Amino acid sequence: MDQDDQGCPSYSIEIRVNIRLDNSRYNEYCLFVKLKSQSESKRRIGSPEETAFLELLRTTDMLSRPMAALLKSEEVSSTQYNVLRILRGAPEGLPCGEIGNRMITRDPDITRLLDRLEKRGLVSRCRETKDRRMVLTRITDAGLELLERLDEPVQDVHRAQLGHLGKERLQALVELAQAARSKLA
Repeated sequence: MDQDDQGCPSYSIEIRVNIRLDNSRYNEYCLFVKLKSQSESKRRIGSPEETAFLELLRTTDMLSRPMAALLKSEEVSSTQYNVLRILRGAPEGLPCGEIGNRMITRDPDITRLLDRLEKRGLVSRCRETKDRRMVLTRITDAGLELLERLDEPVQDVHRAQLGHLGKERLQALVELAQAARSKLA
């Protein structure tokens, strides 16, 4: 039995496990076990609010992946898709600032986003005749066709992701999300 610097007994225990590991994965495995044990020992208990926040972030990330893949197949980003949906709901067109206000996620450079959509022929912009300072953006027929192609696949993704919750739980989820946002706006 050994003693440490303060005279207390110290013990060392060595545990050996005879498991044959693939040598090419051995270092990765050892690193994984070491990191996992370190993270578990340093884990702290957070508040219920922090736990809810982190669960929302994880869920958002997981839900957005299949949507991003679907939109990528049409060479559209999620923010571009959001703009096209906003403009489909406003056939008379909207000024740049109003589009920005209606966005799900804020984009600091709405003008460049609209430039890319206009270059692809999905939106058009024109100056108002009554107020030459105002530029309205409208969705084009090509933009409407793109949304039409995406409508059903997007609904399929949503059903696959959240359909298992059922209508009552989905409604409760919507209400909880709205309640959480109500104090933030």
